[in-house]
Amino acid sequence: MPRQDAAVSPGTPPPGRPAAAPPAPGPTPVTPVAVCVGESMAVLLPDRPGPLESVESFRLSVGGAESNVAGALAALGVPSAWLSRVGDDGFGRRLLGELAARGVDVSAVAVDPHRPTGLYLKEVGGTTGDRHDLGPGRSRLHYHRRGSAAAALSPALLADPAAARLLAGARLLHLSGITAALSDDCLALLRALLADRRPGRLVSFDLNWRPALWRERDPSVLPPLLDAADLLLLGADEAETAFGTGDPQELRRRFPSPATLVVKDAARLVTAVGRDGSTVGEPALAVEVVEATGAGDAFAAGYLAGTVRGLDQRRRLRLGHLSAACALTAHGDQAELPPAAVVTALLDASPEDWAATRVSADGIVSPVLSAPTAPALTAETAAPGGGAADPRPAAAKALGAP
Repeated sequence: MPRQDAAVSPGTPPPGRPAAAPPAPGPTPVTPVAVCVGESMAVLLPDRPGPLESVESFRLSVGGAESNVAGALAALGVPSAWLSRVGDDGFGRRLLGELAARGVDVSAVAVDPHRPTGLYLKEVGGTTGDRHDLGPGRSRLHYHRRGSAAAALSPALLADPAAARLLAGARLLHLSGITAALSDDCLALLRALLADRRPGRLVSFDLNWRPALWRERDPSVLPPLLDAADLLLLGADEAETAFGTGDPQELRRRFPSPATLVVKDAARLVTAVGRDGSTVGEPALAVEVVEATGAGDAFAAGYLAGTVRGLDQRRRLRLGHLSAACALTAHGDQAELPPAAVVTALLDASPEDWAATRVSADGIVSPVLSAPTAPALTAETAAPGGGAADPRPAAAKALGAP
């Protein structure tokens, strides 16, 4: 349960600091293995495809790169926490509630009584014929995040006892370039986190290039941040825009320090490049795309889960691809992975069988499967009354998670 700031009054913690709350009943919480830091927002999803002016109503959800990764990691059996700030408003409460329901530790999230929770609207393309329609399989995000609670993240986070406890116990710290663009204080926080190197902790950094966020800021601050990470994730297209090249070897020369650099070439190939220039490439799965939003975060979570579990490089890439494919075939930013046996079979498939695998909203068809396989049930629907006989997510069982 998150600890929230009350209205400002004598004896109340200053804005942005969590206030103590009684412990929630239930089993002893699991110490997070992964900690993800960054802004998340309320999301308004349209009731139909087409330009925004044609939409009659919206459904409320939540989204954000780092919290998407945290939620997907939890689904993959990697205990995760999300560090951030939200406003003392309904959107903030919805965000915290949904992340907690996904199994993400939000105990150190600060609730700001003065700044709002960020918001964005999703526009989904269709076949309306309207000249403003984005077209099938395409989407656009419209952000309203200036002055948000998360924009006030700063190095002061490191002095907060709840956040410090989570960071001290983390084996994986996940960051992204979005945070650097939100404010000077957010940039200072990233620099402080990257400078605080600890034995046994891997720092991953996803570029997550958002041009709109950099219109009034200097993107030259990004390269030193990326080069300070242990694991760097970049999309070839976004790297081309931000740095003038999407070539894995050229990017490896630009960023020599990370132990591994992972370059995602959209629907074609993902390449992992070591410090010595050695490469492992894995082609993407064939996917019938429903919506593209969230696929990059899903790939990152799959790859990071494979890294935490000690999978070899090829299986890490495959788990990233599989996670992304499931996100591409679902509405919203989160998706379910198939049952444990399916995950294992696909990670172990021959190159030929992997290439012949097809993923759609109806399930997965592959030579390694005896029948088409639908996504796994969620924890809420796995058993009557919302319970489940085995609380571990299906994919977590495939990876040997406790």
